[in-house]
Amino acid sequence: MNFLFAWRYFKSKKSTNAINIIAWVSVSAVIVGTASLIVVLSVFNGFEDLVKSLYATFYTDLKVTPVKGKTIQLSAEQLRTLGSIPGVRSYSLVMEEKALLQNGEAQTIVYLKGVDSAYTQVTSMAENVKVGAYELGDENKPFAVLGVGIENALAIWSDRALLPLTVYLPKKGANLNVSDPMQSLSADNLYTSGAFAVQQDFDNKYVLTNLAFMKRMLNLGPDEYGGVEIALSADGEEEKVQEDITRLLGKEYKVLTRYQQNQGLYSIMQLEKWVIYGVLSLILVVAAFTMIGSLTMLVLEKQKDIQVLKAMGASDGRIQSIFISEGFLLATVGALAGTLVAFIICWAQVTFKLVELQGGSFVIDYYPVKFLARDFLLVLGTVVVVAFLASWYPAKKAAGERVELRS
Repeated sequence: MNFLFAWRYFKSKKSTNAINIIAWVSVSAVIVGTASLIVVLSVFNGFEDLVKSLYATFYTDLKVTPVKGKTIQLSAEQLRTLGSIPGVRSYSLVMEEKALLQNGEAQTIVYLKGVDSAYTQVTSMAENVKVGAYELGDENKPFAVLGVGIENALAIWSDRALLPLTVYLPKKGANLNVSDPMQSLSADNLYTSGAFAVQQDFDNKYVLTNLAFMKRMLNLGPDEYGGVEIALSADGEEEKVQEDITRLLGKEYKVLTRYQQNQGLYSIMQLEKWVIYGVLSLILVVAAFTMIGSLTMLVLEKQKDIQVLKAMGASDGRIQSIFISEGFLLATVGALAGTLVAFIICWAQVTFKLVELQGGSFVIDYYPVKFLARDFLLVLGTVVVVAFLASWYPAKKAAGERVELRS
């Protein structure tokens, strides 16, 4: 019943044209605010998915690392048990350490990561080799796959290098010799086989080689590793597998999910999304002010109607609910129209790639878009809250009208 009154007031002709104009201005503001929020949040979702997919190329579903120190001890029996845990598709043993790479006069600090033959089963790094081939060599003749940023820093063609690079790694247990720091490092030749391109953070930081070479250079024991990177099967439950591995290995080891391995990145992305939501919600605040003006003028317009309704027995609560319903009606029309506009814009962007990314150095050349149901619910919930707050004062004023009927 309240919405019938509200709909009648919404579509009826007003004595003052300004009331109609202000009402449609408030609807337009809700349309713009709703469409802006949905479009920007959907684009942000697209970028978030893109970043996560790039990081998923390098980071595995789970990773076992030591709570203290740089290495872990895992026996062959423990590794067999680990591989047999339901949900574990494959695992790879790795060792990572900072190193100095030198090519003649050019040199750079890198993270040298030694991996075993199963590494290609837990990541897709081999598929991202853009130059040369994914070849890591063996303990005595190690090969390396460089990030393209490191390849540029060393001024080298990784697939055509005639001479090996010189790699320097810290000696295990060696104390820093201030007078001659090089005495604290072990050095060897490292041949290049190719270069990968994933994402700038990795391309400028990592070099891949074989695990046996790394263990020899760092003087590690047979059962000593830097960590275990694990890929889950399609039906593997991340939390359950994480608990099973923690139970198997004990509290001396951390079992990190992909989110936990990049917790800082994901937290910042979520914070950015909430900041964007807060800023764009200001458009709806502007809509609220225009809605207050529109409803206040409507209350003045319908004073006689209010008095007639009260004379017929309508309570103050019923009068107040009618005008709150009017505010919800304005917001609903704006929200539905804004959602339709946002859907059309996002569909056009996905289909025709209307807005391109400038610079030509990105993985994709257009703004990505991804719809999420929770974003629609968040925006619609925001519109409902704004509509209620904007309607409350004019509705309260309408309910307070005194009955002054005259013959």
